Amino acid sequence: MSSSRPSAFDALMSNARAAAKKKPQTTSPSPKKRKTLEPQNPKTINSSSIVKTQESNQEPVVDVQKPISNQPIKPQDSIDAKPVDNAEKPVKKAKVVGVNEKIAELKSNIALLKKKGSEFDPKMVACWEKGDKVPFIFLSLALDMISNESGRIVITDIVCNMLRTVIDTTPEDLAAVVYLAANKVAPAHEGLELGIGDASIIKALAEACGRTEIQVKKQYKEMGDLGLVAKASRSSQSMMRKPDPLTIAKVFETFQLIAKEAGKDSQEKKKNRIKALLVAATDCEPQYLIRLLQSKLRIGLAEQTLLAALGQAAVYNEQHSKPPPNIQSPLEEAAKIVKHAYSVLPVYDKIVPALLSNGVWNLSETCSFTLGVPVGPMLAKPTKGVSEIINKFQDMEFTCEYKYDGERAQIHYMEDGSVEIYSRNAERNTGKFPDVVLAVSRLKKSFVRSFVLDCELVGYDREKQKILPFQILSTRARKNVSVSDIKVDVCVYAFDMLYLNGQPLLQEQLKVRREKLYDSFEEETGFLQFATTLTSNDLDEIQKFLDAAVDASNEGLIIKTLDRDATYEPSKRSLNWLKLKKDYIESIGDSLDLVPIAAFHGRGKRTGVYGAFLLACYDSNNEEFQSICKIGTGFSEAMLEERSSSLRSKVIPKPKPYFRYADTINPDVWFEPTEVWEVKAADLTISPVYRAALGVVDPDKGISLRFPRLIRVREDKTPEQASSSEQVAEMYTDQKHNHPNNQDDNGDD
Repeated sequence: MSSSRPSAFDALMSNARAAAKKKPQTTSPSPKKRKTLEPQNPKTINSSSIVKTQESNQEPVVDVQKPISNQPIKPQDSIDAKPVDNAEKPVKKAKVVGVNEKIAELKSNIALLKKKGSEFDPKMVACWEKGDKVPFIFLSLALDMISNESGRIVITDIVCNMLRTVIDTTPEDLAAVVYLAANKVAPAHEGLELGIGDASIIKALAEACGRTEIQVKKQYKEMGDLGLVAKASRSSQSMMRKPDPLTIAKVFETFQLIAKEAGKDSQEKKKNRIKALLVAATDCEPQYLIRLLQSKLRIGLAEQTLLAALGQAAVYNEQHSKPPPNIQSPLEEAAKIVKHAYSVLPVYDKIVPALLSNGVWNLSETCSFTLGVPVGPMLAKPTKGVSEIINKFQDMEFTCEYKYDGERAQIHYMEDGSVEIYSRNAERNTGKFPDVVLAVSRLKKSFVRSFVLDCELVGYDREKQKILPFQILSTRARKNVSVSDIKVDVCVYAFDMLYLNGQPLLQEQLKVRREKLYDSFEEETGFLQFATTLTSNDLDEIQKFLDAAVDASNEGLIIKTLDRDATYEPSKRSLNWLKLKKDYIESIGDSLDLVPIAAFHGRGKRTGVYGAFLLACYDSNNEEFQSICKIGTGFSEAMLEERSSSLRSKVIPKPKPYFRYADTINPDVWFEPTEVWEVKAADLTISPVYRAALGVVDPDKGISLRFPRLIRVREDKTPEQASSSEQVAEMYTDQKHNHPNNQDDNGDD
């Protein structure tokens, strides 16, 4: 190595070699037969530390799963350090149990996680002592078990019992376990991401396992899963000395350090941290390390299931109070409480400690909507006509608002005058919209000290006083925008107030929230305006209002209840908000956001580009992309070239294991799921070929789209935020002309 500074990997291996030289002295003069030794000083090695003869080279190896008491303890481990009190406890004889034996013990017991909660005892699974760091192999084996299950109830039981085991032994590791199980390193709004591509991971894997990058890439092409390549590489690599076994805390801390690396040589530093983890990994750990690093866990564990399991685990481990007497099903209620708490405060660092210290039944009081932490936006369900709105909201006061075609934003104004702008995905967009920061600060009234605004940021031509199409808004730069460089102005169209002067307003009715909104700001055309509204239950009036909305370059209307069932429901697609677009009446009722997962080569005039694409919706329960249609019409030549060019770099050697499609579909290329396309269609139909919502509306068939056409690319959405199979099934059921013969027998779209 030519580098003057040793990497984490080099330092780790150097320490291992140094430890090897300090071999315990034996009383036997014969080098042929060496006995396992007891430590001479019981204070030197913790009673559960072990001495093991490694079969491969017959060298005695100290298994340091626990800290040695006379060595300095790292600051991050100090909370777990426990003094050895030999006056109270007799020194136990060290057991000769190595890492492999402990893994074997854990493997033999891990199946107990599938037991029903009432029958499960955490002590039967844990192979580590109370207060010790939870080994990473425990989480890896649990994730591996989940990957082989498909039933939601069984998966919830496994996760619940896994979390209970952690709470019972090492509760301070619970937050890290939850973050890793959710495949996150921090809350979304903090913007902390690992920021590593496959190239860096492949390089680290090759160096850690003594292979070439070419060998790793070749195997990756054959297997299609870098996690499986890592597992195979690990098992084929013998080590002279193994580092300390990985712990949950070590892995999570390293992930956060990787995410925070920045500046010169940051990629090299990230690679070396990954390499150090891989060197220490064993059994199936490399497989899940790699998948976590790729942010592609894909084992069928949805975050809503994790939240439900966390609530159930809290009930079983509840030490603070019994369930309130009016609760019939404590497990179901606890799951709802945790899910709700996460919807208003999506920060595990706050929810997990609150659960452990104050219990699940007090979670609504200890974890509430907090300024500076964005909640998931409330969403609307599609409806097909004005008369349907009248029917659904009969005997209720409701209001209609223009549905603007821009970027949904949540603006937080802090007590100190600072402003943060978050996207619908909780991404921090403050640097993208400095003009919006200035506008809301200038146009708020003097008595307003803090607020959270729900609004749409819309491209606006101030000279012509006209709304601009979304495509023009999307040309704005994304980061570090200077006000003087802005070429596309935006107007803030405010429609809801979620927080004002220290008071959350989520539980207030819309009528109250809207009054507070109107009282808190001055309007200024082209800078900040309130959404145009109409409160009426007259069918003709609403129809005219819809026409006016469309004529003003808007998408349509949002219809909301005003003073009954009109609280703000974060992250929910509520029946109390309905959306109506002009073309709903002529088509399926709503556009769909779909993911291209494959393509077919073009012929004739389309030679050199892709001629058609295979699109999929997303099933969050099973974490899989389900084929829904082929799309090949409605593309201009320029659009087809643009999409083909964009996706060529996303080609993968074979379909992902989490793609669901029929064997009769044979695309020419497969893609990594990366893009989201908004698609319109004439209607939905039952299909024997496509797999969207398979078995939901028909026991053996899925749902497909007729005559799909591309509207735009949704750069504000991730593939996991594509339309769900549940939404697809709902839209099919809601079709007015739905009948048993509405089937797609040939599957050719």
